[in-house]
Amino acid sequence: MLLGTWNLENLYRPGGPYGPKDQAAYESKLAALAAVVTALDPGVLGVQEVGEPEALADLLEAVGGTWHMVLSGHPDGRGIRVGVISRTPLQVLADTRAFPEGLRPVQTDDSGAVVDGAGRGFLAVETESEAGPLRVAVAHLKSKLLSYPGDRFFPHDEGERARYGAYALYRRAAEATALRALAGDLLAGDGRARDVAVLGDLNDEVQAATTQMLLGPPGSEIGTRGFETPDQGDAARLWDVAPLIPADRRYSRIDSGRRELIDHILTGHRLVHRVTAAGTGTPEERLRLPSVGADPSAHRSPAGSDHAPVWVRLG
Repeated sequence: MLLGTWNLENLYRPGGPYGPKDQAAYESKLAALAAVVTALDPGVLGVQEVGEPEALADLLEAVGGTWHMVLSGHPDGRGIRVGVISRTPLQVLADTRAFPEGLRPVQTDDSGAVVDGAGRGFLAVETESEAGPLRVAVAHLKSKLLSYPGDRFFPHDEGERARYGAYALYRRAAEATALRALAGDLLAGDGRARDVAVLGDLNDEVQAATTQMLLGPPGSEIGTRGFETPDQGDAARLWDVAPLIPADRRYSRIDSGRRELIDHILTGHRLVHRVTAAGTGTPEERLRLPSVGADPSAHRSPAGSDHAPVWVRLG
């Protein structure tokens, strides 16, 4: 079974301010996305940046076959949300944007405005696999691409850039905290006995503090001596599969010419030991991604996505 995550980049039907400009561009995008989904043939795929449920339905029709689809009911201001597509029926366990108890609202701009929840909802589902129940949480954390008052993407000065970088980091850290709380609910006290995965666009790399917050007790990361040594922390840990991805493919986006892995799969103890392979893109083709910059409006991809899917194969 292949388990994956993919940011579909502004999956809207044509005619709006964010998606393809016309029907021809939309059909080109759907064809490119469908080709990747077909090549991956996932059992379960977490998806991000679904702008319209109808557009995701169009994509699944283009892929063909029987699919089950669930989307979060908590989109952001642009209407994008997370979801899951699966070859097997899905049961929704949670759909929430709430920060956990004890975490206060965080500042978002110079006016002192605050938010008391994630910008995009977290979706948790359960489905059946050959090895038994599989629980999956899907997330899309606050972007590290900064925006400023007046719909600007460039600051007036470096002081403003620093402040708004801090505001974005506050939000991403709070969202990571909330996602970790949801993962704890799915692990339900023992990841050694349950197949649990967290999928999503975390908008930062493996060693970023916000990504590391999701892992749980340190000391057993893949590639360390502690990985093969069971201990009490295994019940609560998540493992980032990034070290299992071949080094030359260990990226899911290109930002200003720099390769970065910002889309992640994290697994509980039982599931990480079922991983037989991991990768990005499709197994048989080299990665072809555009380079994005500080102004996201400058890139309205007519075909495909500016992210590569990240996947694991489970034995």
